[in-house]
Amino acid sequence: MKLYRAQRVLAIVVGVLLAFCSLVALPLKYLAAEGGALQSFGESASIMWAVHGWVFMIYVVVSFLLARRAGWSAAFTLLVLAAGLIPLLIFWVEHKVTQRLRAENPELVSASAD
Repeated sequence: MKLYRAQRVLAIVVGVLLAFCSLVALPLKYLAAEGGALQSFGESASIMWAVHGWVFMIYVVVSFLLARRAGWSAAFTLLVLAAGLIPLLIFWVEHKVTQRLRAENPELVSASAD
């Protein structure tokens, strides 16, 4: 099973979507000049929140399955699951997941390289 690879790709996608939504679309929607092109773009780009939500749900399921297989603590599992809700945190958490898996469960990392 390629849970590690799927989790890693999903983490990056969720992180990019959340960063775009919260750091680009949201400010443009509410802080750009009223009726301007930037505000219009911000409103149009707000659909990405829905995309982030769907991808995040898949990320949560895959991360939970990986946590069960790797035997992570409840606290670390909750950190991994919640990371997709705080902009840019998910990139740091994904790095920690990779470090922990390489140290504690290298078979999960090498199995995804096949």
